[in-house]
Amino acid sequence: MESHLLLCILLLIPAFASSDFLVTHVRNIKVVNGIEIYRMKIDSKVTSRFAHNVITSRAVNRGNAHKEVFFDVELPKTAFITNFSMTIDGITYPGNIKEKEAAKQQYEKAVSKGQTAGLVKASGRKTEKFTVSVNIAAGSKVTFELIYEELLKRQFGKYEMFIKVKPKQLVKDFEIEVNIFEPQGISELEAEGTFITNDLQNVIRKTFSHKKGHISFKPTLDQQRTCENCSQSLLDGDFIVKYDVERTTPDNLQIVNGYFVHFFAPMNLPKLPKNVIFIIDISGSMSGREIQQTREALLKILDDIKEDDHFNFILFGSDVHTWKETLIKATPENLDEARKFVRGIDTKGLTNLYGGMMKGIDMLNAAHEGNLVPKRSASIIIMLTDGQPNVGISNTQDIQTHVKKAIEGKYTLYNLGFGYGVDYNFLEKMALENKGLARRIYPDSDSALQLQGFYDEVSNPMLRDVELNYPENEIADVTKNSFKHFYDGSEIVVAGRLRDINQNSLTVDVKGEGANDALSFTSQQDKEQTAKAFQEQEYIFGDFIERLWAYLTIEQLLEKRISATGEEKDNLTAEALDLSLKYKFVTPLTSMVVTKPEEDENQAAIADKPTEGTAQAAPIVAQASPVHYVHASNPTWYTSVDGDPHFIISVPQKEDAICFNINENPGAVLRLINDPVTGITVNGELIGDKKVNNDAKIQNTYFGKLGIANKHLDLKVTVTPEKITIQNETGKTTFTWLDSVTVQQESLTLIINKKKSLVLSMGSGASFVIVLHQVWKKHPLHRDFLGLYTLESHKLSEQTHGLLGQFFHPIDFAILEIHPGSDPKKPDATMIFKNKELIVTRGWQKDYRRDPEHGIDIPCWFVHNNGAGLIDGVHTDYVVSSLF
Repeated sequence: MESHLLLCILLLIPAFASSDFLVTHVRNIKVVNGIEIYRMKIDSKVTSRFAHNVITSRAVNRGNAHKEVFFDVELPKTAFITNFSMTIDGITYPGNIKEKEAAKQQYEKAVSKGQTAGLVKASGRKTEKFTVSVNIAAGSKVTFELIYEELLKRQFGKYEMFIKVKPKQLVKDFEIEVNIFEPQGISELEAEGTFITNDLQNVIRKTFSHKKGHISFKPTLDQQRTCENCSQSLLDGDFIVKYDVERTTPDNLQIVNGYFVHFFAPMNLPKLPKNVIFIIDISGSMSGREIQQTREALLKILDDIKEDDHFNFILFGSDVHTWKETLIKATPENLDEARKFVRGIDTKGLTNLYGGMMKGIDMLNAAHEGNLVPKRSASIIIMLTDGQPNVGISNTQDIQTHVKKAIEGKYTLYNLGFGYGVDYNFLEKMALENKGLARRIYPDSDSALQLQGFYDEVSNPMLRDVELNYPENEIADVTKNSFKHFYDGSEIVVAGRLRDINQNSLTVDVKGEGANDALSFTSQQDKEQTAKAFQEQEYIFGDFIERLWAYLTIEQLLEKRISATGEEKDNLTAEALDLSLKYKFVTPLTSMVVTKPEEDENQAAIADKPTEGTAQAAPIVAQASPVHYVHASNPTWYTSVDGDPHFIISVPQKEDAICFNINENPGAVLRLINDPVTGITVNGELIGDKKVNNDAKIQNTYFGKLGIANKHLDLKVTVTPEKITIQNETGKTTFTWLDSVTVQQESLTLIINKKKSLVLSMGSGASFVIVLHQVWKKHPLHRDFLGLYTLESHKLSEQTHGLLGQFFHPIDFAILEIHPGSDPKKPDATMIFKNKELIVTRGWQKDYRRDPEHGIDIPCWFVHNNGAGLIDGVHTDYVVSSLF
């Protein structure tokens, strides 16, 4: 549902402090590390909302030796790359889009020969990053060209292009050019930039007349400078273009070369009253900034609720609480009372998500059955959670089934996942099955604005049950043509293929339910009308409506695939893959391979399309200099220690992980977490195998006992593979792993999942998951052991330390000089961390939280020698005398 065309251009030169780093000046242009970027152009052509973007960057090596040059671009998550090429000294090396597995095999074949270059895809809030680097000789030039396409989505009455500009040096020839062609006519066009000074304001050229719009931004070198004769660039920020089209009719139908696109956005309709249920997670994990920002957002939302609307709040922790027993009208008196209620929302207990959802659905059902809400109204459920269900029905598949059966297509469900501790796949599937969508709310200072912004998108329904029907005997392969709601300021887009390419016209019947009556009309368009509108051929790029249809079809097939299973999922995958290959789109099912011949070998690079909620170990891209590797978004970020013992440190801002082992003797107790502010400590005692492994000639060690304490609460919990003991001022309580129990006290929450794992939280601090690993009792070598996973570590103070605790604060690192290691599938590299160079290896460690038996592979950079150089001090500094 992302509405922005978000294009972020960054051409980065590695800038690590070392004796090799060089800044020179050529013609008063800053040259970084010998590389001068002398041209950069962003050329966007938008035709009927479909954007074709070409990014070109040219650089020259002004040094006297080979240098690495980077091309680094951030793209909208909703965009598909269609082409990439590098031209070095007049020779062009193109990219080829292939099925993902075939691309991976080609890449691994090149890696095995030790000749690789780097191409990366990664994701941020709204963007995905594409990076390529190449080594060029002294005096050589390189031209990078990247092409991607996207359908612009309308939101709040405008289409928006968001271009992040950050070349990091003065560029002799820098230009942004945007050409827009809209057959309906352009009604408004504006451009602005966060970095635009008064002097630069005059550099923005903007013109539009009827169907055509043009924006250009081409600052001279002097205009780019932060001061006279400075070599630093002002170009660092956002460049934004917004526009909308003329709307003399509710819709616009266009036919080109046997394909059609239909835009539907009626104006001046009365708003539908809405019935909104806010289902809010108030479990202990929401305490602190999360619940504060939720309260802040809800108060803002209450200011926007209309008097004709009905609403209610449902809160779920271990139990489910409602503000009112039924939906109530948004009168000024009720809104004042609601504000008092929202200000008093606080956190407590576990996560009974199922109970909260079912209560909300039951309340909406009762309101409709009892005629408590208008018949002509839109009913919406907005659910916010930051964790995973662990009370009541906690199996996510069972929750999905029950929710879908209860809603029965009557209401729209929007799921908001706060932070990285949610099961985003589950939230997304459940929302899509109920005609809604999921959105991740990023834990940051603007989380309240993110929540409010999402509500603004869905706060003004104008129509419900909208259908756009076309003659079945005339069209084929039509995209989604029925919609639960149409929201003010948005637009519905349907595309399809005509069965007869020579067909001259097409008729559409549109139906929907409005606030006062039903909407129904018939619209017709013929090819000659469209052809007349598209006489300005210089604005048209190829078969754009056909490509728009393909883009929209692939996007919707991938969305359907999320909640599909079995044969249906296989068929959707096959169809989306065929279209991705035919139209040369890099999608989650395809990859782009760039091959550069060098000395009769191949340098290969691979680019993948990440997804929001899928964690997978994607291929690693190795190269001769600064690092890059390909990966997909990881849904949950945490720190953990498991196995013998393997430490995994998530680095959310890089969507990556670092890992290391600690090798100590059985009986040693390691300090894992120590927070003097909250009083929480976690220590672990090592046990060894029953005997030395003769094959490896080592004795593996594991955690056989964990001690978690809160000295402020005089509370201690001891966990072994046999039992769990809680000790406080009143005495001791012991459970075994054969128990399935939930303990909830004012200062302690403990959930034991029989023979599998337990969840523990103390006060308002972090939560811990402890996984039980059981082996065959008569195993000649191994013993039962424990794994520790820390969730919501941000709730501990900045003074937290320990082998795990020191990494609860934000950390940063860079990877350089990837090269083949002893294992062809695990390249080595240099990590820059706190100005230190560490030798690391790309590998995998196991996450056993979801699957204690087999685990899930997590890709990470492995730091050798007991984490030397990564951890503060040396590992023996963390050996303590006892568990508490």
